[in-house]
Amino acid sequence: MQVHDVDLKLLRIFVAIVECGGLSAAESRLNIGRSTISSHLSDLEVRLGIKLCKRGRSGFELTEPGRVTYQASLELLQQCEAFTTTIASSKNELSGRVTIATIDTMVSDPRCGVARAISALKAKSNNLQFDINVCEAREVETSVINGRSLIGLGVSRHHIRGLDYYPLHNENNYLYCGKGHTLFNCKHDDIAQHLSEAEVITSNYMRDKETRNDGLNYQNSAIAYHDEGIAHLILSGEFIGYLPEHYASYWVDKGLFKPILPSKYFYQIPVVLITSKNGASSPLAVALIDEIKRCHEFE
Repeated sequence: MQVHDVDLKLLRIFVAIVECGGLSAAESRLNIGRSTISSHLSDLEVRLGIKLCKRGRSGFELTEPGRVTYQASLELLQQCEAFTTTIASSKNELSGRVTIATIDTMVSDPRCGVARAISALKAKSNNLQFDINVCEAREVETSVINGRSLIGLGVSRHHIRGLDYYPLHNENNYLYCGKGHTLFNCKHDDIAQHLSEAEVITSNYMRDKETRNDGLNYQNSAIAYHDEGIAHLILSGEFIGYLPEHYASYWVDKGLFKPILPSKYFYQIPVVLITSKNGASSPLAVALIDEIKRCHEFE
């Protein structure tokens, strides 16, 4: 099979579908409707002569040929990016896609250097495309190790082989309650009693629960996988939960959130720059990594 431009387009769509976990979930990333995505996927299956996935009421699931095609697609698209970057570097130009994976709410942290790094790279070249994927902490590492992102900004306590982790700063997290919760205006002497009864939000950062060892009431009656979800639950006045200080400060300043015994219910998460051991040597990756590190040197 000869590979044409249309095939590369279809393969990129297929990769996005797989990484999003389905056609509907891929709509926002691809910025096209589900019916169009389905049509493109069918075109690719016809082009390749294989069934790539099962889709229907039971959900989205890759076939074995689909898994093989996904891995091969990643390798091919990475080679295409590498070719573009190599040609650009031969002309002493930066060119290609600046792909960044990051956990949510980083934009509210003044220490986050993504915006400044983008500005610096943009000043160096007009031949760049920028692609930022906001995802869960574990997905940041996956995005880097499979080559979809040049770098990741996230948190990790258990490092994955094949990735390098460069410490940037520590993110301060406090326990918050919302206006309307019994803890919001209770007397200091009553805090212990109300805390023992309060329901704490379970989050995707629960690997830090062992680190906190806070002895609080995790009933799993409220679960969120992003900080924004935790904020919604706290705003209800029914639950308490941990959030990064820089993110929660918006509601604290409005009188809607309060930290609970901040000297006791507090922990830190190390924010790290995540790069691939194999994919961090291209001129574009080197330039991006240098800019992110440079931003933090002046904090």
